[in-house]
Amino acid sequence: MKLSEKQAQFLTDVALLIQWVNSQGWYVTGGELFRTREQQEIYVRQGKSKTYNSKHLKRLAIDLFLFKDGKVTWKLEDYRPLGEFWQSIRPENVWGGNFSTLKDGVHFERR
Repeated sequence: MKLSEKQAQFLTDVALLIQWVNSQGWYVTGGELFRTREQQEIYVRQGKSKTYNSKHLKRLAIDLFLFKDGKVTWKLEDYRPLGEFWQSIRPENVWGGNFSTLKDGVHFERR
């Protein structure tokens, strides 16, 4: 599969996730979808990432910020239903809240 096809499929799944979130009475706002190599290097130096091979570099990851009752939440457990739904859409979908180190609840990616 071409990268562009994978990116298109990824964004289709993101749209499904956003629709599902809205059906729960919540909403999300968008964070990073694309990241430059230079920005990734900064994040690694700052300890915000542990890899130089982020899926953001290929537009195969997005950060979504969850709002419940009109307020943004950063609690990992609040994001768990989103992560479970995300991973149920397609086996290649990975939620950052399940990373073994540096849990990242706002992160949704495609392998």
